[in-house]
Amino acid sequence: MLGRGRDAQVTKSADDSEEAQEAGRTAESITSLGTSTVPKGRSPIHCLTVIGQVEGHILLPSQNKTTKYEHVIPQLVAIQEDEDVKGLLVVLNTVGGDVEAGLAIAELIAGLSKPTVSLVLGGGHSIGVPIAVAADCAFIAPTATMTIHPLRLNGQVVGVPQTYEYIDRMQDRVIRFIAGHSRIREARLKELMLRTGELARDVGTVLVGSEAVREGIIDRVGTLQDAMAEVHRRVWQEEGGGRGDVDDRAARDHLAAAVGGGADGAQAPSGLRRRPRRSRW
Repeated sequence: MLGRGRDAQVTKSADDSEEAQEAGRTAESITSLGTSTVPKGRSPIHCLTVIGQVEGHILLPSQNKTTKYEHVIPQLVAIQEDEDVKGLLVVLNTVGGDVEAGLAIAELIAGLSKPTVSLVLGGGHSIGVPIAVAADCAFIAPTATMTIHPLRLNGQVVGVPQTYEYIDRMQDRVIRFIAGHSRIREARLKELMLRTGELARDVGTVLVGSEAVREGIIDRVGTLQDAMAEVHRRVWQEEGGGRGDVDDRAARDHLAAAVGGGADGAQAPSGLRRRPRRSRW
């Protein structure tokens, strides 16, 4: 009996040690990457957050909240390669940032072969717009906003015609990407970018919730529940579901069972309507 008690204590100590190590890894992931789940196959849906300012080739001040593209890009590659990750939810609350870094993230999201859904919370401004529309389906919260404005340059600018041409060509890249991954026309997007009188110290337009949907930039107004239901629907179809409406809970339960080795022979929900992936440029 004494030996059994010691074995039980050893087992309990080992379990406590594993739990402490797991908690430490989670805390480290939150500190370094801003997410509690790095793609390891533990959840079929990976959540990627784009917050603060999108940091590019120049290191921003320490007091700025940033999304570092050197952290996001490896995550997206891992999501594509991990067979246990079935879909991606991108949550945005960003003021914008580096144009090329933002476009790089947007291109990777658009190029994923797995279902992707984005949700704009608070704000999805500036270069956050291409990142939002890069997903298969884009949601915006009723109170969230999106600022559409021309590109800006920081630092020293050479006052020659070539500088303007460079800015204009870079802006065209952003416009073409947004128009190619949403329902808005390029001419209308340029009109919103160059609108005067709406912003006190800038040129551009602020769209709130349903206005972004009306303009054709975002697909739907919704919340986290709506976005999660949509990504589960798309995952279900990717896994071989049918067409038409689908019961959200049944789809989630079946997906969790399939990933976690649950009950076999789960009945497929009666169909799913999938929006085709938008064309690239």
